[in-house]
Amino acid sequence: MIGKIKGKLEFIRNGYAVVDVGGVGYKIYSTIYALGKISGKAEVEFFIHTHVREDAITLYGFLTLEELEMFELLISISGVGPKAGLGILTVAAPKTIKTAIVNEDSSILTKVSGVGKKTAERVILELKNKIGDISAGDRESAVSGSDAIEALISMGYSASEAREVLKSVPKDIKDTGEIIKRALKNLGKK
Repeated sequence: MIGKIKGKLEFIRNGYAVVDVGGVGYKIYSTIYALGKISGKAEVEFFIHTHVREDAITLYGFLTLEELEMFELLISISGVGPKAGLGILTVAAPKTIKTAIVNEDSSILTKVSGVGKKTAERVILELKNKIGDISAGDRESAVSGSDAIEALISMGYSASEAREVLKSVPKDIKDTGEIIKRALKNLGKK
């Protein structure tokens, strides 16, 4: 199994990147957020999940080990395939997903095409005990962060733009309205 790939970024297409390692181009599917982040870089590195079926071997790549681990937890649930797992990680960061699971909030999971209420509830039920404890502060900031992402998306920004700009907002700000105001201010500077 392939666990990590580091090489020259050849090109990015809709939903995947091709990375050249020693003359071999690996087609790696990833989140829109990750693909946007590596765009324009000469060399890239992905943590890989190798998905094997009888008719295909597919590589799914992630920028962090935390994203890979969350993806593998998600696809371990019956009814959640790699496409849905990538969709969930595009909509929300692993910390936000963990918080949603701990708080039994299926709304983040159901935003993804192909994930209905029953599947989202199954994910929460099966992963609740596998997800580590999250402190109250982390829980609060992750919830307000997901609300801010949702608000920015409704204003026409992409999920990756929203997630990226929220990194520039100080972590001590907990009020969703203030988070959105700061994010919009930072987006206006670009």
